[in-house]
Amino acid sequence: MTNLVDRPSLGRGDRRRAQLVQAGVELLCEGGWPAVTTRAVAARANTNPGVIHYHFGGLPGLHCAVAHQTCELVISPLVTMFLDAPDTRTALRTMRDALPQTASDDHAMHLAVELIAGATRDSTLGSALGAKLKEVRTEIADHVRIRHPDWTRRRAAGMATLIIAFMDGLVLHHSV
Repeated sequence: MTNLVDRPSLGRGDRRRAQLVQAGVELLCEGGWPAVTTRAVAARANTNPGVIHYHFGGLPGLHCAVAHQTCELVISPLVTMFLDAPDTRTALRTMRDALPQTASDDHAMHLAVELIAGATRDSTLGSALGAKLKEVRTEIADHVRIRHPDWTRRRAAGMATLIIAFMDGLVLHHSV
C-alpha cells in the first residue's frame, strides 16, 4: 500500500509543474524548441529529469504544456483587450493601437515565432495551437453574439475568425 503521507501535496505538485513549464518557456525564448529538453528544463528548474516524466509523461507532454503556456502569454493579452473594450469598434482600435508595442516586444515575438514553427514541425504542438485558437475564436464569437444578439452563430464565428486574422496580420506587419 502506498504511504500517502510521503506524497507531495497537490499544491506543491502544481507549483513544481508550473516551475517546469516556466523553465521550458524561458528556454524556448532563448534557444527555440531544440533548447527545450528534459535535461535543460530540469537543470533550469533545479530538479532531476525524472520529475518531468512524472508530471508530463516525457518530453512531448512537456512541449505541449510549454506550447499552451506560450499561447497564453502571446495570445491572451490581445484577446483580453478585445473582450474588455465597450464595443467591437473600440476593441479593434485598441488592439490596432497596442500591436506596435506588442510587436516590438522581442520576447513575445520570439515566442510567437517559435510557437508557429513548432506547430508546423510537430503535429502535437500544432494540435495544441489549433485547440487554443479554436478556444479563442469561440470566446470572441460568444462575445460578439452578446454585442450583436441578432447575429447568427455562424456570422459571429465568421467575425471571430476575421478578428483573429486581423490580430495575426497586424502582428506580422508590425514585426517586419
